[in-house]
Amino acid sequence: MYSESDLEGAVAAGVMPLTTADAFRQHVATTRSTPAVDEESFRLLTGFNDIFVGIAIALLLAALAQLGDWVDHALAGAAVAAAAWTLAEYFTRRRHMALPSIILLLAFVGGVAATMIGALVDLDPDWSDRTNALVGSGIALVTVGATWLHWKRFMVPITVAVGAAALVAMAMGIFFAITHASEQAIYPLVLIGGLATFALAMWWDGTDLRRQTRRSDVAFWLHLAAAPMIAHPVFHLLGVFEGDIGVAQAVIVMALYVVFAIIALAIDRRALLVSSLAYVLYALSTLFHQAGAVELSMAFTALVIGSALLSLSAFWQPMRRSVIGMLGGLGDRLPPVQLAHAA
Repeated sequence: MYSESDLEGAVAAGVMPLTTADAFRQHVATTRSTPAVDEESFRLLTGFNDIFVGIAIALLLAALAQLGDWVDHALAGAAVAAAAWTLAEYFTRRRHMALPSIILLLAFVGGVAATMIGALVDLDPDWSDRTNALVGSGIALVTVGATWLHWKRFMVPITVAVGAAALVAMAMGIFFAITHASEQAIYPLVLIGGLATFALAMWWDGTDLRRQTRRSDVAFWLHLAAAPMIAHPVFHLLGVFEGDIGVAQAVIVMALYVVFAIIALAIDRRALLVSSLAYVLYALSTLFHQAGAVELSMAFTALVIGSALLSLSAFWQPMRRSVIGMLGGLGDRLPPVQLAHAA
């Protein structure tokens, strides 16, 4: 299985000309009866060896963390970060292995943050909430810097999304340090951070509308990071999961999911639909439960939602054409739509 990143690398290395790569993409799109952009491809596995190496890396890093923690809390994170960077020099830069690269990036960033947190645990300072918020934002800032260094060295697509999440955490820490706001303010802040991450994802998508380069992979991970930051605060503010919801709330949840579906069709990304799925399942199950289908509410819910999602997948292209057609000139800034053609 070859990803867009592999094709891009082959063109850059002179293995094949750009025209050949484009012809291959067109051939795949034709055989699948779907444009390449609609596949929303991203590189996660280059083979089963990725899983094998990923398991080995996880075991090694877990052992280093435990051994380091036995000596000092901060040493655990530092050992993991150092090992992750060292291993990435081989498995990421030389072998270009997808899953191990993702694991090593997360381990490195997590190790950097854990080093600072471990040092604070050893100090056990008695600080005020404001100081704790400022220190937390400082940890997030250092984590952002570490993420940037990792990106400059290895350019793993998920790195930008991790950095964006760390920036959101830093901004939230600064906000709480300045305003002394209550914990409930976290949800609007996460929503704002999610919208900012979504905007960044759209910018990356806009630089590669046909999704033929690594930039599309970066945008994919940014959309994946932004989706839960948008969906969870919105549905939390509606009171979902805070006890039994009423019919009106359930209807609003379903309506929001339709809005998310329209957005997903327009931008040709499915992350919002996946992140919102749990809330929709809960809302629809509540409707069936209140209608009297107590024992079969989950079965009916799964049947309706499963059928709807399969239909959406099957008719994704014509539905996209309809949505893009309603956007006018804005549609030119979105991934292209396959034109209807005779069989």
